[in-house]
Amino acid sequence: MSDAQPITGLRPGELAPHAFVCGDPGRVARISDGWDEKRVVAEVREYTIVTGTRDGVPLSAASHGIGAPGTAVLVEEMIKLGVKTIIRIGNSGGLHPELEVGDLAITTGCVRDDGTTKTYVVPEYPAVASWDVVAALVAAGNETDARVRTGVTWSLDAFYARNAVAGPNDELISMSVDGYWPSHLAARIRDMQQARILNCEMEAGVLLTLAGLFGIRAGAICVVSDKAPWPGPSEIDLDRNMDQCIAIATNAMLALAKG
Repeated sequence: MSDAQPITGLRPGELAPHAFVCGDPGRVARISDGWDEKRVVAEVREYTIVTGTRDGVPLSAASHGIGAPGTAVLVEEMIKLGVKTIIRIGNSGGLHPELEVGDLAITTGCVRDDGTTKTYVVPEYPAVASWDVVAALVAAGNETDARVRTGVTWSLDAFYARNAVAGPNDELISMSVDGYWPSHLAARIRDMQQARILNCEMEAGVLLTLAGLFGIRAGAICVVSDKAPWPGPSEIDLDRNMDQCIAIATNAMLALAKG
């Protein structure tokens, strides 16, 4: 019987106890740039996974693609293979009025607005970041000149249906085909802003939920790559401050591993 995981094909010994996850497979090379050594241990579907060392600390970096279902597959298989700490490095939309594109958002907990986590556990179960991961990210961020904020993240499904373009007179305009947009989705964005939610993305909620259920440490730090509602395509910047985001996450992880 094979000891490989069914989706990623990963085997025992191929992952480090401390791992980064991200959406874009191309970002794995960026995260692992500067490691002392590294090797690709999996490259299948949306999952590109590298394991190596940095300053003598074994590390892994893996992509999960877009959304909660694929992220859940990766996180489950990582935990089964002994990963104990996971930090997500990603992009997000800024909901808090003081956030600007390029700011960094550290998640303290998530509004679980996805379908996957509801399959695992009742909606009342909280998606909470590990306190020591949050503290390490904040400490690493304070050593830089980056604009870093902590707060609650809206973790959602359906990129186009959940987002909107900002129109005239504070109007929200659908991003879906033919302007499809049930009225309750427009209200949802305003409700999240009223609730002082910091940012929105699509994967932190399932990561933190599974981390809580299965007893590992996890957290997330995301670049604010656009503002929600969306001013328009020219306003999205997936790369602004990503290098600093990666550096902060790396320094935080090294501190956690050595502590």
